[in-house]
Amino acid sequence: MNTQKNIYFAAIAVCTLPFIDTPIALLLGIVLAQTVQHPFPKFSKKAIHVLLQISVVGLGFGMNAWQALDAGKQGLLFTIISIASTMILGIFIGKRLQVDKNTSYLISTGTAICGGSAIAAVSPIIKPSEKQISTALGTVFILNSVALFLFPWIGHSLHLTQHQFGVWAAIAIHDTSSVVGAASKYGAEALQVATTIKLERALWIIPITFLTMFLFKSESKKVVIPYFIFLFVVAMLLNTFIPAIHPVSLIIVLLSKIGLKITLFLIGTGLTRNLIVSVGVKPIIQGILLWTFISVLSLTFIVHFV
Repeated sequence: MNTQKNIYFAAIAVCTLPFIDTPIALLLGIVLAQTVQHPFPKFSKKAIHVLLQISVVGLGFGMNAWQALDAGKQGLLFTIISIASTMILGIFIGKRLQVDKNTSYLISTGTAICGGSAIAAVSPIIKPSEKQISTALGTVFILNSVALFLFPWIGHSLHLTQHQFGVWAAIAIHDTSSVVGAASKYGAEALQVATTIKLERALWIIPITFLTMFLFKSESKKVVIPYFIFLFVVAMLLNTFIPAIHPVSLIIVLLSKIGLKITLFLIGTGLTRNLIVSVGVKPIIQGILLWTFISVLSLTFIVHFV
């Protein structure tokens, strides 16, 4: 066990190096998941949740509120359209593939809004089994991992601008961690645009939660509100209107990017062979079809109108 811990701690240390970017950190985690038994899987899950939120808030210290507001306004209408269409199509595909109702709804919600966070928000309402939750999360995380490598390559191949790529990543990649990871690899402007639109998109967890209560006739009063998004906004405002903190902001942003790399490494360590096998074929097909739909639709719109 001590040897396994040492290997994992050494890998985390490697992720802090400046020449290691987000996809490499994720890949390192995936490689360890296939070769070395995870010494602290439960702690890792909690660390991913906390570290991602801290890192996203920290990245706010490197952003300008006026530019973020402009990016958010541009992405608002398409966010609404894409969420509604993805949810409807996801449920339809799930029925056609005969994926069970709960799993299908979790995959649709995770794809439409913000991956694991959305799945965690609606799970207490629809009361899925552990197997259904793990299947949905596994589907989303597998596709997230592919997106982190695939999207920057497609973006460069199509000569997308920083702004175009940021909008596309925020709309078409499920989880906030992979959105920020892919955008940070593409460039600073892409990172600002993608983070702003993605967090704006994450706020749709709230109305989707109420919609889920209605659809599933649930009496649950538990609504998950992503409060860290408001701290992200505060960080942006401080960085925009208090120039004196800029030297400190640079350090905070640097540490936040390191935190993001460690987050993606930890996500990679959870993608074990057992998880991949346990997901099953039909949920993966549903996830791929839905992901392809939103990716192609949003990319087509962005290339022509953004």
